[in-house]
Amino acid sequence: MKKQSKIQSREELKTDYRAYLSRQRGLAAETVYKYCTFVDRFLDFRFGESPDDLSKVTGHDVADFLQHQTGGIQPFRDKTLVSTLRSLFRFLFQSERIAVNLALGIPSIAQKHARRIPYHLTPDQVEELLKAVPTSSALSNAKRNYAMVLLMARLGLRSPEIIAMQLDDIDWRNGEICIRGKGGFHDKVPLLQDTGEAIANYIQHERKGTSRFLFVASRSPHRPFKDAQVLNTILTQALETTTIPRPKQYTVSHILRHSLATNLVQRGASLEEIANTLRHRSRQTTLLYARQDIDGLRTIALSWPLAKGGRS
Repeated sequence: MKKQSKIQSREELKTDYRAYLSRQRGLAAETVYKYCTFVDRFLDFRFGESPDDLSKVTGHDVADFLQHQTGGIQPFRDKTLVSTLRSLFRFLFQSERIAVNLALGIPSIAQKHARRIPYHLTPDQVEELLKAVPTSSALSNAKRNYAMVLLMARLGLRSPEIIAMQLDDIDWRNGEICIRGKGGFHDKVPLLQDTGEAIANYIQHERKGTSRFLFVASRSPHRPFKDAQVLNTILTQALETTTIPRPKQYTVSHILRHSLATNLVQRGASLEEIANTLRHRSRQTTLLYARQDIDGLRTIALSWPLAKGGRS
């Protein structure tokens, strides 16, 4: 192990950790900031006013910190704290700042709600929602709103990805769109005909201003949106004019993404095809949609044992 001071400046440590998160892990700036906030909390908890001596950190310190942070929340469902600590100690071990990889002993947070099948719309309900978007929008932004929601329905895009789109991201000649995804990743996806026509209709007849962002506010000076809340509003207003039942406590901006994946499963698409469509970095995320393939699951389910050794 290379020689290194046990006591290191916290700012120097966080500078190296930020570089690790952004360059090697590819995390977005907001996520990096959140991770470093938790690092400060842990180091303050462990060392207080004393210098940060990483060689003195033990598994008991990690357990005490988790109990301190989660003890007052029942049930505790936020995985950010645990994933941050794992990331931190993995980084400290790989950079030889600690001798034992404490990340291996950090427990997982129970996520019982992850067993639920995601709420989704049938293909007919998706089309009903799409038809409701222009009529529920103001005349000055009906075409814009329709194009934004159509991107969600046809390509399964996330709300922030739509807000981040720029005019130069569209390759009209090759029929592709560059998606600025999570973690700074850029992916090219096909520009479907109806989606391309909706975007072109918006650009030609409704869009104003000089911003290079694709979707902008209808009011002068026609600036891009600060966040993706606008899509939540658009979808909520459109849903209120339809017969589609809305689930309780649900972020409506995910409905169309879940619907696209679920309807692909029910049409026989493989999990790999769904992962590629939604651009999942982890196949574990895609496995959630396997629960939608009820007929497929029946073919691999064991028969239920009956009384006296019989089977159904």
